[in-house]
Amino acid sequence: MKRKWTDKKVLILGLSKSGISAAKYLSGQGAQCFITENKPADEKNSEIIKELEKEGIKIETGSHSDEFINDSYLAVTSPGIPPRSEIFQRLKEQNIPVIGEVELAYLEASSPFIAITGTNGKTTTTYLTSHILSSEYNAPVCGNIGVPPTSLLESKPDYFVCEVSSFQLNYSPTFRPQIACFLTFTPDHIDWHGGLDKYFEAKISLFKDYKQPMYAVFNGTDKKIYEFAQTYTGDKFIYGLELEKNCAYIKNETIYFKRDKEEEIIKLSDIQLVGEHNYQNIMCALITAKLIGISNEHIKEQIMSFKAVEHRIEFVAEVRGKTFYNDSKATNPEASFVAIKSFKGQPLTLIAGGRDKNTDLTEFCTDYINKYVSTVILIGEASQRFKENMEKNGFHNIINASSLQEAVDISLSLENNVVLLSPACASYDMFNSYEHRGEVFKDYVKSKL
Repeated sequence: MKRKWTDKKVLILGLSKSGISAAKYLSGQGAQCFITENKPADEKNSEIIKELEKEGIKIETGSHSDEFINDSYLAVTSPGIPPRSEIFQRLKEQNIPVIGEVELAYLEASSPFIAITGTNGKTTTTYLTSHILSSEYNAPVCGNIGVPPTSLLESKPDYFVCEVSSFQLNYSPTFRPQIACFLTFTPDHIDWHGGLDKYFEAKISLFKDYKQPMYAVFNGTDKKIYEFAQTYTGDKFIYGLELEKNCAYIKNETIYFKRDKEEEIIKLSDIQLVGEHNYQNIMCALITAKLIGISNEHIKEQIMSFKAVEHRIEFVAEVRGKTFYNDSKATNPEASFVAIKSFKGQPLTLIAGGRDKNTDLTEFCTDYINKYVSTVILIGEASQRFKENMEKNGFHNIINASSLQEAVDISLSLENNVVLLSPACASYDMFNSYEHRGEVFKDYVKSKL
């Protein structure tokens, strides 16, 4: 239910997309908005600061002052700020409640949310779900995908198809979507949450107690998620396993859905997406579509027309007989696993490396590099540790490159048919973001056509 915001002082933590969107929305509702950003102002945000100030929004950078904090009715935080940050202690001392931008949008929205979470696969599943629903509804993507849901409130969509991160869930105490999907769980964001168990707790908070969605959708092929699903008491659907009812599964190279009866949805040969993990994403999306009431015909048509999301095993070009794929979104080894496995049986050059997340590389080397990769080209700060781990685990066909461009040049001199950029690392040693890394890769590959 919408609140009355007129003349209420609201503190926005962080000059991020979500913070800017929340400030614009609340200011439009009559609130007095104060954005406080701990980092100093720079050329990148100077224009947006001027624009916001013209709208009457007050902004400070380089610190969190008492003037901005004192007497705030509410604080809306950017999801990237860890809960152990000093600013939260100051807000607690003044009894100022803190929520995230997704929670704010949920409280203000008149339409239901579909929430999609998990370590990997969120973005593709979110876009695909939106794509299927768009055959009959206005159901835009939003959330962690880069579109703040508060920016969509005025357009009043039929559904908010919302990718939600563990960070966002941490700041969403009452968020209760109509349908909630849990895709995958592997170690990530451990430092932010303060441990693997706390990371998992943040994910399953979406399904706990009074927040239980009308329907929950769980990945039956993920052991930890499936174990949790067995304890879940609400209405649930499982994908990846054939059960007596309430499931989606693959049989005879075809995806089926079963509620009260078995229904054939689509043959695997009719799907454009590459890889078994994408079949799982499709099963999750089609369960959601069936629960909304989309016809099998529309579901099949929309799946058939859906192409890979940018930077996620995205076909780039064929150059000199080699096919290049951009999987720059793979910022941890677990994300690279699914991309590498998608090309099993094909001679594969893997371009990996970047800013190291210091995750365990044993499985990455033994179960994936050794089994599916012909040559690895390493770039960035993580090169030495990756090389040492690969050699320790028996893989020696490794080449170092000083840049992503040099890695592409080297790959063109090799005999392997497929070249995959799937870094298993963050991008910030050489690029502004994984998107920037992917764009540089695509542009350089296409320059070789």
